[in-house]
Amino acid sequence: MHEDITQMFDLRGKTALVTGGARHLGFDAASVLAAAGCRLAITSRDVESAQNSARKLTENYGIETLPLALDQRNAAAVAETVSQVKERFGGIDILVNNAGGTPKSSAAELTKRDPADVAALIELNLTAVLYVCREAGKAMIEQKSGKIINIASIAGIVGRDRRIYERSGLLGQPVDYAAAKAGIIGATRDLAAFFAPFGVNVNAISPGGFERADMPPAFVEDYSNLTPLGRMGRDGVDLKGAVLFFASPASDYVTGQNLAVDGGFTVWR
Repeated sequence: MHEDITQMFDLRGKTALVTGGARHLGFDAASVLAAAGCRLAITSRDVESAQNSARKLTENYGIETLPLALDQRNAAAVAETVSQVKERFGGIDILVNNAGGTPKSSAAELTKRDPADVAALIELNLTAVLYVCREAGKAMIEQKSGKIINIASIAGIVGRDRRIYERSGLLGQPVDYAAAKAGIIGATRDLAAFFAPFGVNVNAISPGGFERADMPPAFVEDYSNLTPLGRMGRDGVDLKGAVLFFASPASDYVTGQNLAVDGGFTVWR
């Protein structure tokens, strides 16, 4: 491979913080950054999960890792985590703001949903994400460089056909999840404007549905039929290129963008 291409995606000597980096898409993000030579701090609410995943990354890629427990809903804990990463590695060059999810609740339908569940989901998927941007952003302002990658969702772009969830006996996606992910997309654009004078790029990735072993086959088929490429996303494969692009020098003149990695799901209808 020509050295121009190698340099464009070379992350040797860089440090990345990946929240929720112990499993699924977070682990995929950590893996591709490790493959590019990046040192890694990965977080999970369960420290043992973070430690196990960090061990795999070190074994597979020969890079230095720092596993940390983090509940990012706690602003003080976020500040302490960033401090630990800076103390260990000297700074933070890349943030993959991935942690989030849908806490268990009794109902997904808004008219039946407990208001406490709405507040908890938005706190985890939006407010807490801003806490991480705030603290990692401070470190990047100090060094006058950095890449922030917020993991949003196509839920923040299009509405859902809930019939495919009902046919498979699934609860479906709460409206508040869509609201939180749309908030991340909006925040990404304004954070890009805020951080630009300090040499910090801020972009978002909106994954579509990724196939998991516990999904009913009927749901996978229904979802795939709604997707131009005819399938759901693949763990270990389909998110990595977007993460590497936004983390690397290849995207130095790109900021404030949201890239849908969804097999074309959002372009139909």
